[in-house]
This record gives sequence, structure tokens and C-alpha cells, in this order.
Amino acid sequence: MTGPEHYREAERLLRDEYRTAVSVAEAQVHATLALAAATALYSHEDGEGGGQPMHDYNAWMNAASVHVKETAK
Repeated sequence: MTGPEHYREAERLLRDEYRTAVSVAEAQVHATLALAAATALYSHEDGEGGGQPMHDYNAWMNAASVHVKETAK
């Protein structure tokens, strides 16, 4: 499941008319995973001391992106 898919699932669970404590907890997990994906895909290290190493960025991009890409190691 991609970051955007996690986000949409969290929204769906929270819109459910028959929401339960379990479905709210599931929505929170999906929202957290969506946030992790969005944060991880934000930037890669640009030599200025920010971001994450390129290999980590590529791993997250492949795992969480809507468009899976082959990336250089």
C-alpha cells in the first residue's frame, strides 16, 4: 500500500457511519504510515547537510511512491 493509499484508507475509515474504537485505531495507523511515506519522500541529501542519504531515499521512493521506479544505488 502506498502513502496516498494509506491516507485514503484513513479517510475512509473515519467517514464510516458505523465507526468503532478499532476502526479509529486502524485509521490512525494508516494516517501514521501515510505521514511516514510523505516525510521520507520529502528530500534526499543534497550535500548541504539536509535530507537523507540517496540509497535510503531510493528505498523509500520504491516502497512508498505511487510510481515505483528503478533507482540507482
